[in-house]
Amino acid sequence: MLEIAESPSLTINETTFTEIYNNYWEKVFTICYKHTDDLEVAKELVQDIFKSLWERRHSLEINTSYERYLLRSAKLKVFEHIRNKQLRAQHLKCVAEYTQTHSNITEDTVMQRSLSETLEKLVERLPLHCRRIFQMKHQKGMTNREIAGQLTISERTVEYHMANALKLLKTKLDRNYNADLS
Repeated sequence: MLEIAESPSLTINETTFTEIYNNYWEKVFTICYKHTDDLEVAKELVQDIFKSLWERRHSLEINTSYERYLLRSAKLKVFEHIRNKQLRAQHLKCVAEYTQTHSNITEDTVMQRSLSETLEKLVERLPLHCRRIFQMKHQKGMTNREIAGQLTISERTVEYHMANALKLLKTKLDRNYNADLS
């Protein structure tokens, strides 16, 4: 067995890396597995830790023992994994909520259009005076006084026709709604 020098100034060569890996991979794996409780994730984390050690071998300064460095790396890697897992879960939750909201908006838009079309058809079936007064009030935004002045009728007559139009529309909408449910 090779003796591993624990000096920060030592560059890790292939032989040293192999020796470090053989001596410490089980301990690193144990920490990763203990905290993730997932065999595949633990293997992946161990691989990432040793891959990082190899890639940074020329610039890495280890001021403690290799064991201590690797075990600390394992803990940090596990924390990073857990944090990323939680962030992914939050992101997925946000996406799901957005999708649900967006879906509801689409559904609401379709329902609103359908209701508008139904209402337009029902307004067209109102008696002439009721329809005209209803359209002046709700489509042109006129007041009862303005409608009365333009049609040369009393405000009371405008109120009567509006009440009658609303009553007829409510009844017809109720029938349409109940017929759709059947």
